This record gives sequence, structure tokens and C-alpha cells, in this order.
Amino acid sequence: MTADNRVTISRPEDILGFIPHALGHWPKESLVAITLRGQTLGATLRVDLPPERSERVLAAYSRRIAEYLEADHDADGALLAIFSDDGWEDGGVVRGNVPLLEALELVLACRGLALRDAWFIGSDYWRSAFCTDVACCPIPGRPLDQILDSRLNAEMVFRGSSVRESPRLLGPEDEPAIDPEFLGAEAAALEEMLRRWPSKKTFEEMLDVWIRVLDSGLPEEIDLEAAAFLRASLRVPAWRDAVVVLAAAGKGVARGGAEAFRFFSPEGDDEEALFIPPGLRPLSPANGTSPAAGKSQAAGKGHGVSGGEPPGTAASDINALGYGDVLLGLYPDNPDWDRLAALDRVLARLSRRGGGEGRAAALTIRGWIQWCQGSGSFADELFSRADAEQQGYRLAELLAEVVRRGTVCGWAKSKTSAWRKFGGAAA
Repeated sequence: MTADNRVTISRPEDILGFIPHALGHWPKESLVAITLRGQTLGATLRVDLPPERSERVLAAYSRRIAEYLEADHDADGALLAIFSDDGWEDGGVVRGNVPLLEALELVLACRGLALRDAWFIGSDYWRSAFCTDVACCPIPGRPLDQILDSRLNAEMVFRGSSVRESPRLLGPEDEPAIDPEFLGAEAAALEEMLRRWPSKKTFEEMLDVWIRVLDSGLPEEIDLEAAAFLRASLRVPAWRDAVVVLAAAGKGVARGGAEAFRFFSPEGDDEEALFIPPGLRPLSPANGTSPAAGKSQAAGKGHGVSGGEPPGTAASDINALGYGDVLLGLYPDNPDWDRLAALDRVLARLSRRGGGEGRAAALTIRGWIQWCQGSGSFADELFSRADAEQQGYRLAELLAEVVRRGTVCGWAKSKTSAWRKFGGAAA
């Protein structure tokens, strides 16, 4: 039985208190739109406010917002919240933003999305966008503490949710270490991998290492050899992409996509096994079951060295897939969110072991995971940091362009496949 993690919302303060937790940060000079599926909150979208407010700009801006919200195919309504510190003392926050709300309401209505309510939120006050009763919404507004002290905000904090002051995922603790010995070990591991990467046998060995890591986790202190091996594997582009696909869709799809791209060469399959650091090897039968296999058997999910596929992966077509379908969130129907979360945790640790291409690869994949989860702000930050680490890092550039175009991850378009930060719906 799955625990009911539904969050109950009954007042505007609860909805507005929910927004920063859904985004992971407190918005500034932003429009936040939330889709509604009947009485249930759906997807949450944050975009910068338009730089100018001409009729033409507002019309184009509103169409773009509506296109984003249409990605939630089950939505029948929307809520809007404008976060801004301008115009609170003289009432300008209302006069300056009502034209934007009117333009949005018109476009949303044409798309079948009724605007249910809207609010303005500043650093000190908040108010309904449509309320003219000064007893309810006095000038300049109601105190922000009503949101900060709301029941739902307290419940989110109790559940372990936190809100950042700005849309920044990385902090000082995420800066890379300066460790020449580690970078030397990574370079040595990479040298062997680049020589042997087209071998199907070596590819399978690499995937099995990552399956064990994702399904059993890394020890608190990962040793130098193990971390160097994992980072080096991400510097082989074909392997890096396969690790991403493995986490989201399973080993069969990762292998099938590699075969579709004709990665493999028969040369090298007769060589001895890839050197795997002791810290990443499975336990021998004499010493007991490996942690990954034990977890998989207990959970009954079929994960482990066999790389069981998540629901929605058809065994008949995995060999015909390209990796692009997975990277855009179009396949499988439901990704393995547990493995993706595990991959994000592992990459966060690997990215701190040193700079260079290994760090750029880790940051880029973390950015892709954030985009899949619906956080374009965090994704953009990570892609930018990856490019700064390794200028011109191609995968970061390509994914950053996807985000800039406003493309929504395919999994985020369905309530059955979208990532749920709080493990349940909000109603």
C-alpha cells in the first residue's frame, strides 16, 4: 500500500505558501502559473515578468504562457501569481499588472483554461488581484507573514522541504576540489576506456557498474579509484548518454540504443575484462549477496545487474529506440524516478571531486534531471556552470537550447508520468 501524501489546500495563503516549495526557491519579479485539474493542483510554471507592457508584448507573452500550460493535457483551469516588489506603496502593483492578467485571462480562456484566481505577492505584502474590498485587502496589502505562517507552509517544512532565497542549486560546498592525484587517476582510467569503448562486452561491464551504484548507492566515503572510474566513464560520450538512458529507462534500452547507433565493434570483445576498482565490484557469492541484488530482490522490482525495465518499456521495441526519445522524455511512458534521483545524488558527489570535463558531464546530466523534473531555472544554472567548466561542452549547449526554447519534458506533460516532489497531489 502506498501512503497518501496528498497535501490539502483550503485558503489562498496555502496556495501561495505551496508555490516556493514547488519551485524550490522564492520567486522574484516572476509570473507563476499553476494548472488545475478540477480541484487538484497540477503543473507549476515560473517565468520572468515581461520587460515591457505594450499590447503587442503582452499578447505574445500570454500566448507563450498558454502554450506552456497546454502541456498539461488534463488541466481545465489555472491560477496565477505575480511576484514583484514594484508599486506596493501607491497601488501601482495593481494598476501595472492588471493589463497582463487581462491578456492572460483572454488567451487562457481561448485554450479552455479558466482563470480561477490570481494574486500579487511582494517582499512584505500580498493581495488578491481582483478584490476591491479594503476590509479584505487593505492598502497596500495583507502581511506576508500570513503566507509564511500558513498551515501548509508549516507542513511542507515538517516534510523536509526547504525554500532557497534564489534560484541557485549550487552553493560553496559544491565547488570542485583541487586534487592532482585524483585527476591523474581519472585520466588513467579514461585512457583505458577510450581504447576499449566500442567493445560491447566492455560496455556491458560499465553499465553493470552503474546499475550497482544506482541501486545500492555509494558509501559515505567513496575511494579515489572508484570516483575516478565513474567520472572517467562520463567522459566517453557514448557511455555518458547510456548511463542517462540506463537510469531513466533500464539497461535494455541503453543497450538497444547503442546497437541502433552502431556503437559496437567486434574488436576488443576478446580482451580481458575491464578493470573495475574494488569499491565498485559486486560481492562474491562466498561473501554474500551484493547490496544491489539484495535491494532488488527485497523490493521485487527486477533492478540489479539485470537492469529491469520500468513500466511502459516494451521488450519488443527497445532495440529500435534512439537515445533522443529518452532525453526528450518521450520514452518510456514512466521513467524510473528512483534511479534518476539516485543518479543525481551520485553526480553531485562526483562533481565535487575535481574540475574539468568530468565535472562538466556531471553538472550537465544533473541539469537534464532538473529539466525532467520541471525546474528550468535550476537546469539553466547547471548547464551554464557546465559550460563555464568546459567551454563549448556540446551536450550542455544542446540541452540549454532545449530549455531556452521552452520545450517541456514529455514526462512532465502527463500526471501519470510527471515527477512529484512531494510524493502526491495537492488538492
